[in-house]
Amino acid sequence: MSHSGKPELGLDGLSDRFRDSMSCEVNKPDFREIDLGSPVSPLRTRQSGLITTTTTTTTTSSSSSSSGSVSGRPGLGPAPRRSDAGQNSHSGELSGSSENSPTAGSGKTIRSFGSGPVRSESVSTYPTAYSGQSSVNSPPLNVLPTGNICPSGRILKTGMATSRTSRTDVLGSGTGNYGHGSIMRGGGSSVGPMKVEPVPTSSRGVYGHGGETARRAIAAVSDPEELKKAGNEHYKKGQFLEALGLYDKAISISPGNVAYRSNRAAALMGLGRMGEAVRECEVAVNLDPKYWRAHQRLASLFIRLGQVENARKHLYVYGQKPEPVELPKLQAVEKHLCKCADARKVGDWKSALREADATIAAGADFSPQLFMCRVEALLKLHQLEEAESSIKNVPKLASYIDSCAQTQFFGMLSEAYPMFVRAQMEMALGRFDAAVSAAERAGQIDAQNFEVSGFLRNVRLIARARARGNDLFKSERFTEACSAYGEGLKLDPSNSILYCNRAACWFKLGLWERSIEDCNHALHIQPNYWKALLRRAASNSKLERWADAVRDYEVLRRELPDDNEVAESLFHAQVALKKSLGEEVVNMQFGGDVEEVSSVEQFKAAISLPGVSVVHFKASASQQCKQMAAFLDTLCSRYPSINFLKVDIEECQAVASAENVRIVPTFKIYKNGNRVKEIICPSRDVLEHSVRHYSL
Repeated sequence: MSHSGKPELGLDGLSDRFRDSMSCEVNKPDFREIDLGSPVSPLRTRQSGLITTTTTTTTTSSSSSSSGSVSGRPGLGPAPRRSDAGQNSHSGELSGSSENSPTAGSGKTIRSFGSGPVRSESVSTYPTAYSGQSSVNSPPLNVLPTGNICPSGRILKTGMATSRTSRTDVLGSGTGNYGHGSIMRGGGSSVGPMKVEPVPTSSRGVYGHGGETARRAIAAVSDPEELKKAGNEHYKKGQFLEALGLYDKAISISPGNVAYRSNRAAALMGLGRMGEAVRECEVAVNLDPKYWRAHQRLASLFIRLGQVENARKHLYVYGQKPEPVELPKLQAVEKHLCKCADARKVGDWKSALREADATIAAGADFSPQLFMCRVEALLKLHQLEEAESSIKNVPKLASYIDSCAQTQFFGMLSEAYPMFVRAQMEMALGRFDAAVSAAERAGQIDAQNFEVSGFLRNVRLIARARARGNDLFKSERFTEACSAYGEGLKLDPSNSILYCNRAACWFKLGLWERSIEDCNHALHIQPNYWKALLRRAASNSKLERWADAVRDYEVLRRELPDDNEVAESLFHAQVALKKSLGEEVVNMQFGGDVEEVSSVEQFKAAISLPGVSVVHFKASASQQCKQMAAFLDTLCSRYPSINFLKVDIEECQAVASAENVRIVPTFKIYKNGNRVKEIICPSRDVLEHSVRHYSL
């Protein structure tokens, strides 16, 4: 068992083993190494849906104004009144934050597909969402359109409304309904039938059927108010990506209009792009410092980011009352955030975790700092797996906003705190170099902070101590290596990697009690740290504490079912435990051949052996028994810790009668003398599944 005493040069196998992206081959343990590093888990990506619309002809008259502001959504009400005449028009502004919209925050995009193919029209067409005005004045429905020549002498009756179908019309067939100014060719025309084909799918883009036509129509629109109104329609339906494109077009035409900027921020909020939304609101406020709607939206954004002071600055501006929903939300976020900071300051990590969750639930649901506070609390509570899982859920901001950069979180700058916690996570996982890099980044951001600078100094010293200990271990200078790891533990008493590495040194020095003690420390911090469990089992075996060794090896067998070295160690520990209890153990061999049983006494002795025994009851004349006997030899090599036996019921009728075997092939599985499973005429897969199950 020479492998058991060597420490790891990098990240412990537990973290690697629990990553779904790593294969079993990569995870195969190497007991001759000490911890090395492992790659950082990949970041999540976001997806957003696309929107399709149909092209139709509008019948509304042209309008000279486009007022249509709404509380919480675009285009449903008038804009706030302004006393400063002559400023940019803000009609059609989205009031309130996107989360007030029925569709906001759902993360889903509503798709609206066209009902039929695109027809050739002589009039201008626009997508439905953009049709606030029309370039053509259509005639009333009860007036016969002029200029139409109907085939076969047919005319439309006065007042008869036309309708569209999803069927492709053929010019000249006399079956289609055609608009103002169309000339229909008769069925006998020499021109022949002519179909109008739908636009190919590849050209539809985000605007669906007839996408190329829609894009051309949008490009032709030069009125920013029309674009804004169309964007408002998409926004109300939760189609934030399409709304954003229209607002961008309006801004390109009129970059100084604050309503367009504010509406664009609302669309960005709907897409979860909070950093960009903050910057857009700040542009609007700089363009018009008295524009109340942008201030309110900015306050809502800062609440979601956990920026309490910044939110308060924009909530009360120019005598305007804050929106009813935002003020209670701000007060709740501030209350729980203060409690969280107080708990963290005194090291009450359970309370810090609880209050961080409460702050997020109160409205600060996009604050990277609060999510990282959860990670820090879980690390301090020795819940490493939960911390590693939680760090994947931290909201991502494209970049920090200037107005947020100087905000304090838990006594340090807002950008520094996430790097500060990340360094702690890297250290706990044994990625010492990555921990130093993260700590240095935090130090660069907030060089004046005492907690950050002190932590950076400690991280560098710990990484240096660990590297020196590894070098000494490889040189077989185990006593000096123990001292080096001990220096690191003085600075970081909760580092399971250093405890496990020092346990390997104690094992090499024959100080197995100390090795067990350090393994216990490591397992207290990281309960599923299988390398520490392996070293403790090996140390208990050296001290002949067979019951403790068997217990640890059984856990390892479940965690590492394909590791033959663990299986052999468990087998020998079980045999030694039997002997220590005064039980007679004979002919015990790890990974031997299938043993043939010829008497009742031999059978009872065999199934009473420690561990699991699998007995194949067979008959020489049975072809199925012969096939299963060959497969049993394969299982014997795959599961060397299991005792495989075979009984010919014709030659050993006493055993068959005692076990009441009447049908062959029959397999019975025993554990420590007790039968736990009986399978009659199983398939190979069923048999191996049962063997594997009881081998763990």
